[in-house]
Amino acid sequence: MTARRVAVTSAQTRLARSRRRPPARPPAPRPISDLARAQYNYRAQRRRTIPTLIILFTVLIGPPVMISLWPALDDIRVWHIPISWLTLWLLPYPILAALGCWHLWRAEAVESARTSKSRP
Repeated sequence: MTARRVAVTSAQTRLARSRRRPPARPPAPRPISDLARAQYNYRAQRRRTIPTLIILFTVLIGPPVMISLWPALDDIRVWHIPISWLTLWLLPYPILAALGCWHLWRAEAVESARTSKSRP
């Protein structure tokens, strides 16, 4: 005796699968000006990413390097917690949040500056 496998689906899934969808149409071609603007934005935003990445790696790699270079930071305590721990706990997160906001602001500035120039 062979067990037959049956797919079990909800009524909503069966109804959604039974509906016919029209075939997808290819996207309409974009004008050349849109392509040039997109390429400009891409290159300008990539250039503006370099300082963000340098700061990011400094924030992530800096505290462990600092702690390894100055082990005396383990002896200094604030609220009975070593400064080395506080440096790893508290320092990176606000800086990373601010860095993300700063980078987003700079990336959006590229797009808004370019679109304001192209408007009559």
